[in-house]
Amino acid sequence: MAENLFISNDSKKQALLISNDSKKQTLIIFTDGGARGNPGPAAIGFVVKDSQGKILVKFGKYIGRATNNVAEYQAVVEALGWLEKNYSPAELTQWRINFYLDSKLVANQLSGKYKIKDLKLKKLIVEVKELEKKISSKIVYYFISREKNYHADLLVNQVLNGKNY
Repeated sequence: MAENLFISNDSKKQALLISNDSKKQTLIIFTDGGARGNPGPAAIGFVVKDSQGKILVKFGKYIGRATNNVAEYQAVVEALGWLEKNYSPAELTQWRINFYLDSKLVANQLSGKYKIKDLKLKKLIVEVKELEKKISSKIVYYFISREKNYHADLLVNQVLNGKNY
């Protein structure tokens, strides 16, 4: 059974990479996925912030046995799913959505810069692209260092540290 760690409206701020489109506000989403062993027990985490850096949601979840790359993709899928469930398409079109990932491979594959060879990853990218269509907003993926992805990385480790293997 998957266990979720769900915390919202945290007062801590992570001041980086906040931007505004000329007319649109920006939703800032930090995602991370990780596995202990590769493959091994895995978890995902994401943090959603508004344009001012206010944390709207923190979410962490154990996903079972997976590779690091599958966990990274699954974190993006979960974050997009959260957006779809919590905002109407009309609301989402008012936002520019920036994803920040500490996986260079996944950020570049989702941006179309790298080819996807792994069949499992191809299935996940199809899921990501289907969710992107439902959201109907401009979504951009950026690679950042693990240090700048602190909150999402922390959620992954909190979930994994809470599991007994």
